Amino acid sequence: LAALGQLGIRFAVAGSLASSLQSTPRLTRDVDLIADLTPSQADSLAATLQGEFYADAAMMREALERGRAFNLMHYGTAYKFDLFPVRTEYQRNELARSREIEAAPFGTVMSRFPVISAEDTILSKLSWFKQGGCVSEQQWRDVGEVIRAQAARLDLSYLREWALRLGIADLFEEAL
Repeated sequence: LAALGQLGIRFAVAGSLASSLQSTPRLTRDVDLIADLTPSQADSLAATLQGEFYADAAMMREALERGRAFNLMHYGTAYKFDLFPVRTEYQRNELARSREIEAAPFGTVMSRFPVISAEDTILSKLSWFKQGGCVSEQQWRDVGEVIRAQAARLDLSYLREWALRLGIADLFEEAL
């Protein structure tokens, strides 16, 4: 997270870590990030992470050229960081709506970093749930936990609009 910030790359935490920060914490060994990252930044990111992470610049560059995610592995903890490049209107919106929080997700050291909104966590997890054939109990459980924990603060108009645009309106209504 510090390397992305140091390089001026806009990013936000998403996935299971985001849902854990927004509801009931649960163990996860990977960190999903959305990042406004271009192929030309791959070498700089790999160099910044050198020594502490497995970060293959050529693999990163190729994935970004194809608009695909790639991962980085932290040697000391075996944490895997999955970086999803911002490509769609929805992903740009997720990044724009993210907010900085202060937390200690990797141990006892508090740090500040951006996290996607609770609404976007719900929408993203429902999208992944659908893409995975609607069988992931963990994705479904995470959605329910975020809805329960954030119920009074959720922007239902935003959720319904984007659920419709993302083709998951039926799943969202069922989750509610």
